[in-house]
Amino acid sequence: MSVREADDPELFARIQEQNLLRQYDLLANCVEIGLKKGIEAFDKYTLWSLNAAAVANIAQFGGRFREQPIYVGNHTPPHFKDVPHLVDQFISVIHEIWMIETHPTVLPAYALWRLNWIHPFIEGNGRTARAACYLLMCLRQGTLLPGKKIVPERIRENRQPYYEALQAADRHWANGDFNVEDLAKYLETLLTAQLRE
Repeated sequence: MSVREADDPELFARIQEQNLLRQYDLLANCVEIGLKKGIEAFDKYTLWSLNAAAVANIAQFGGRFREQPIYVGNHTPPHFKDVPHLVDQFISVIHEIWMIETHPTVLPAYALWRLNWIHPFIEGNGRTARAACYLLMCLRQGTLLPGKKIVPERIRENRQPYYEALQAADRHWANGDFNVEDLAKYLETLLTAQLRE
């Protein structure tokens, strides 16, 4: 069962907002588990769960990697057959450099960019990437971060700088370079605003 936006935009929007609340509740659980188990708790099963929560009743195949081509604006994500391997690589990078990269927003920026770049799901990729980013922020800080409005909500409110920072990382990647500096700075600004409240 799912509701299509074209059939009932108001109901679709309401369900989408309720899903985000459920995803944030799940995210709080993921932070709690991650604080006990360490970075090993950040895995594909966590991503599947966060995606399933984000798209419940608005998209089929939530929580499963896509098995078809998908197109996102000017970005053509990798072939769907490459998705499982690319996600495994992504998680491996997070685990391998967890103790090396200590800046509070660099790994979260990498997660935000790389998940959007891979686009592993049919629907809810941005919501899942933002949740994964925030999970890493909390784990890096060693706590569920305080604040009335969390970073993923702040991104949703003003998406243009977010899109520009993602595109900057894409350009670096296309030139054979890894650089998420713009995205890390953007996230640092949002995190600072959250913690000031």
